[in-house]
Amino acid sequence: MRDHTKLRAFELAEEVSLLVYRETREFPPEERFGLASQMRRAAVSAASNIVEDCARKSEGDYLRFLDMAHGSARELEFQVGLSRKLGLPVTQALNAKCVELSKVLNGLISSLSA
Repeated sequence: MRDHTKLRAFELAEEVSLLVYRETREFPPEERFGLASQMRRAAVSAASNIVEDCARKSEGDYLRFLDMAHGSARELEFQVGLSRKLGLPVTQALNAKCVELSKVLNGLISSLSA
């Protein structure tokens, strides 16, 4: 069993989740059950899939859950960008962390797939 706390990807996913929760608190009430909720689910999904993949024994399962975490991270990248275009209060720091998380996950997946 792998230790998710030793992965840079998990560290970033946890940071992103905390940032998303902090920043979406400032969203207008009409977005609390819309975009804010979607962003929170995607952020938590990325981190949760990393934790779950570390509990898997087979390499195939490990890669599958990393792939799902990467998908959630990319989904969140889109949602952050959409929020910015809509004038919602999201920071460039959150955007940068989302991009970094996607790159780290992609790199991890690529290194394990080779």
